[in-house]
Amino acid sequence: MPTTGTTVTTGCSRLGHAELQLEPRSIASSEVVFIRPMTLADANLAGNVHGGVIMREVDSAAGTCAIRHADTTSIVTVAIDELSFHEPVHVGEILIVSASINFVGRTSMEVGVHVEAEPLGGGKRRHTTSAFLVMVALDCEQLPDIVLETDEHRRKHDKARIRKQARSQRREAFKAAGH
Repeated sequence: MPTTGTTVTTGCSRLGHAELQLEPRSIASSEVVFIRPMTLADANLAGNVHGGVIMREVDSAAGTCAIRHADTTSIVTVAIDELSFHEPVHVGEILIVSASINFVGRTSMEVGVHVEAEPLGGGKRRHTTSAFLVMVALDCEQLPDIVLETDEHRRKHDKARIRKQARSQRREAFKAAGH
C-alpha cells in the first residue's frame, strides 16, 4: 500500500498533470479476448459473416484493450492502419478476437488484433483476419509505456514503429501535395 501523501497513477497522466511518473505496463495487463458465436443476423444470404460485423468486433476489442492500458474510457479510433481478411467466417462458427498493445506514443497507441474462427462444436481454429488500429486517449498528456518481455513483443513493436513512420511520411506527402 502507498504511504500517506504518495501519489500513485495507474493510467494516463491526466491533462494538467504531466509531471506524474507512469510505470511501464506489461502487454498482458491490457490484452483482451472476445468470443461470440456468429448467427444468421451476422451473415449474408450465402452464410458468410459480413466484413462489417468482423470490423466492429475488431474495433471493440482494440478499444477495450486501449482503455485497459490507458486506464481511461476517453479512447477513440483514429486510424485503421491495416485490416486484412484472410478467410471467410461462417454462420455457426465462433469468432475469437484477440487484441494487444504493439506500440505506445505520447497519447496514441497501436493495437494489433488477431481474429480466428472455430466450429461451434470445437475443431480446428482458422486465422481469418488481422488488423492494426491506432487509438488515442483524449484526456491524457502521457500514456504509460509497455514492457517488451519477449522476442515476439519486440518484433511487433519494431513493425509498429515502421507503420507509425509510414503514416507520418504519408501525411507529410499529402500535406506537400496540398491535400
